[in-house]
Amino acid sequence: MLCVSAILFASIFRECSARPDKLVNNRPIIGILTQEVQDPDMKPYGRTYIPSSYVKYIESGGGRVIPIRLNQTREDHEKTFKSVNGLLLIGGTVDLQTSDFAHAAKIYFRLALKANDVGDYFPIWGTCLGFQLLTVLVAEENLLSKTPAENISLPLNFTSEAASSRMFEAFPPELLTALSQEALAANFHHFGVTDQMFMRNEKLRSFFSVLSLNKAENGVVFVSTMEGRKYPFYGVQWHPEVNRFQWNPLYSFPHSRNAERMSSLLAEFFVNEGRRSSHHFIQAEEESKELIYNYNPLYVANFTSYEQIYFF
Repeated sequence: MLCVSAILFASIFRECSARPDKLVNNRPIIGILTQEVQDPDMKPYGRTYIPSSYVKYIESGGGRVIPIRLNQTREDHEKTFKSVNGLLLIGGTVDLQTSDFAHAAKIYFRLALKANDVGDYFPIWGTCLGFQLLTVLVAEENLLSKTPAENISLPLNFTSEAASSRMFEAFPPELLTALSQEALAANFHHFGVTDQMFMRNEKLRSFFSVLSLNKAENGVVFVSTMEGRKYPFYGVQWHPEVNRFQWNPLYSFPHSRNAERMSSLLAEFFVNEGRRSSHHFIQAEEESKELIYNYNPLYVANFTSYEQIYFF
């Protein structure tokens, strides 16, 4: 797996031709899958949750959000799938194979595969644990290793495939250079998929392009950014949402101008992917009832690293 310098990467990137604009839906809605509460301090407030930073992240990209509850039937999930224009899998700590979060994600993953195969565009984005879950869903096994990068921000070591990626297509060369040289990517994880494990697994290697690598605190190299070769599925082991929406000074949340520009462009990118989906609610009243606006986030900065969380 070849890494390229920032200057070469920017040069290659400028030579890539722009893809045709296929955006059709100017009212995109992204579903964010709720996750089981694990923290004992959070359990009194609800069984599942979504940090508000993910909601704001999607909204900042020009999309709206509906929370996808875990206590739904398969029929309910299939109906939700037909109503939203993309899926976001958040970070967290639940089991990647036995949790309700993993089971629900698997339903949407399989529906998205079938939909995209017949030209029904549907993007999926996984952040941190969501990234890891995408690798489990594709490989059909857990391939994680210890790759500690806890509360540390890093530059991205781009691979040669990043130059032709969809994810970074709209990034200006100077921002790509900054992303490869400045510590803009916030990492909060103990496990990941190593570059060697990724390349040894034929399912992962054929499904995803690796866009960047990073070195963990134990010296192990892990995959930090990937995107589907055929499918509009994207994963980042790091957290682009924290750059603008989390502020606890005890945590490595980059807030430089370049950090915030990067976060903004990635949010816009994924929401724009959602614009290519024609899924929609049948009735406007049902859409209004399901939107995140019907819920109030709780202030939790006094006992978590988040500012606000939606509990369900």
